[in-house]
Order: sequence, then structure tokens, then C-alpha cells
Amino acid sequence: MPGSPTPEEREKTDLELKAKEAAEQATLPYKWTQTIADVDVTIQIDAKYKGRDLDVKLTKNALKVAIKGQEPFINGELPHPIHVDDSTWTLETIPGGKEISVHLDKVNQMEWWAHVITTAPKIDTTKITPENSKLGDLDGETRGMVEKMMFDQRQKEAGKPTSDEQKKLDLLEKFKAQHPEMDFSNAKMG
Repeated sequence: MPGSPTPEEREKTDLELKAKEAAEQATLPYKWTQTIADVDVTIQIDAKYKGRDLDVKLTKNALKVAIKGQEPFINGELPHPIHVDDSTWTLETIPGGKEISVHLDKVNQMEWWAHVITTAPKIDTTKITPENSKLGDLDGETRGMVEKMMFDQRQKEAGKPTSDEQKKLDLLEKFKAQHPEMDFSNAKMG
């Protein structure tokens, strides 16, 4: 259709937007990353500071990180609520100073955040490529469920029966073998 961008133009626009986004994020006094379940914020500070010099407040809908008596690095409303009891912060020594690490546990673990606080520049969440979660990290029951769903999806794509459909077919075959006197020629699976 006329007027729609070519793949090359779209890629160029995407790269320009990504560069603009990266530049905006680079101006922030903190770095942040996220998974679908949590957000991690890091702030590098001078090595002379200790935990007692910091003013860190985590609430369900807001975050403040500052060195007492100084302008906060972050102070504002979170775009989405967090589990305060499962969110933490630490102060760690790193090469060249110290680092404040803030871990925020998302309440809704099915959405990406466009920013850490609502006053910060947004990122385009539609461009996020989720990390492949490792099945080994899941508990037995969840892992079994996910593996079954993945198996069923592959079976459907290949036009083969899903695990539940296969179970029904196997049961029917077993029943037929046990009852050779019955006629199954008009039987319908549904």
C-alpha cells in the first residue's frame, strides 16, 4: 500500500528512536533493567558513603533514593505497584566506588514498565525482547505445565494430536483391543 514505510525505512526509524531512547536513558542518574517480573535500578556513588548516609524509601507506588541532605537520584511515583515486602535495596562496593542496587518486585508480572518513575523519559515497551526464562528455574508442577503447553503447541503446528487428544486416542485403541466384538467404524472423536 502506498505511503507505508519500506522495511529499510522502518529499520532506520527504529534505530533513530532507539538511539534517542538510549540518549534519554543515559542522562538519568541511574541505570535500570527489567524482566517481566521485576525491575532493577543501580546508582553509582562515591566510595565514602555508607548505608546510614542514604535515604531510600520503597512504598507500593513510589520510590526515593538519595544521599541524605542532597538532591535525590530518584524520587517519584512508580508507573505500576510493587510488592514492598519482596523489594530490597543494597549498597555494594564496586571498582571505583559503591553502587546502590534497588530491586523492585512487580505486582503485575505480566507487563513491562516504560520507566522507573512516571516523570522519567519512557522507553518503547513494544520493542522489548523478553529473555528466555530457563525451565530449570521453575518448580516441578509449573515446569511440567509449561513443557506440556510447549509440546501441545508444537503438535498443533505440525497438525498432530495434543497430549490430551493422544491420551483419548490411546484409551480408545486400548478399549477397542479389549472389545473386538464392538464395531467402531462410525465412532467420532469430539
